[in-house]
Amino acid sequence: MTAPLRFDVMQGGLPLRDAGRFAAAAADAGFSGVVFTEGGRTAYLSCAVAATTADIDLLTGVAVAFPRSPMVTAEIAWELNEATNGRFRIGLGTQVRAHIERRYSSEFAPPGPRLREYVLAMRAIFRAFRGEERLAFEGDFYRFDLLPSQWSPGPIQAPDPTIDVAAVNPWMLRMAGEVADGVHVHPLNNPVYLRETVLPNIRAGAERAGRAVEDVAVIVPAFLAPGDDEAERAPWREMARMQVAFYGSTPNYAFIFDQLGFEGTTQRIRERQKAGDLQGMAAVISDDLLEHFVTTGPWDEMADRIHERYDGMATRVVNYFAGFSWMKSPETLGRWAEVASALSAGG
Repeated sequence: MTAPLRFDVMQGGLPLRDAGRFAAAAADAGFSGVVFTEGGRTAYLSCAVAATTADIDLLTGVAVAFPRSPMVTAEIAWELNEATNGRFRIGLGTQVRAHIERRYSSEFAPPGPRLREYVLAMRAIFRAFRGEERLAFEGDFYRFDLLPSQWSPGPIQAPDPTIDVAAVNPWMLRMAGEVADGVHVHPLNNPVYLRETVLPNIRAGAERAGRAVEDVAVIVPAFLAPGDDEAERAPWREMARMQVAFYGSTPNYAFIFDQLGFEGTTQRIRERQKAGDLQGMAAVISDDLLEHFVTTGPWDEMADRIHERYDGMATRVVNYFAGFSWMKSPETLGRWAEVASALSAGG
């Protein structure tokens, strides 16, 4: 017996006029939610537009935390959760030092403790919005003690917004288990990493806070390569190979390859990266290594294969590629309808 899995689709970088159309198409295809990424475009505005066009879960995956005050982020999340009748999940991440300090001109260090306090500050602000307590939060990085009634949005019918955080290393995963409602797992993931690093550390953090680990959602992006023959599957696999190489060039993620017995992979990728050889970067990812990061199969077997890989480890599985292919071929999103239905039903 397999438990039902929420099956989401990732999207980012769409013009706002298209974000609503995409959310409606995702709902029609049976996806549980849309995960809007934040890069050159903001995730929050896409969620706002989508909330007016589709009855579907909306997640930011992830929005950059530090350039925005926790008060600003809390106000945005409050309105979006009201607009979606409680179907909004705010996902927050630290980004990296260079972007925070040089692109946003904001404070970064220390990222883990700062993000932990950010989440706690937002929860205090939510309580103040409801009038449950006076706003009086003071931490090492943030202080909030002023909220006149005319500046408060006031209570809403929906519950407090759900707060998820992005985490890769053990410290961040434990922190997420302690204070967050869920964890956005990095796209460079595989069952070994989930089993040996992600889940034990989330559990340790939850237990430290006296929480049930089942209360912490595990949101896992997945590289999926469906197709009824190799010619159909091959382009998806090559996209996955390139993404594994791209993410794997980050030194902090080298341990994920080491866990699989592929030591030195990140170093080899970085050598090709420094030479400007993008194809060479992808070539470092052998077929044997790629199998750990991609789920491949005929269309009528994809639901079973996704369940087999993620059952008992993920709460939500996020289709990494389908949303981006929609921009070129909108009709392709509907091909996932049977997979989405089977995953949500369990078996």
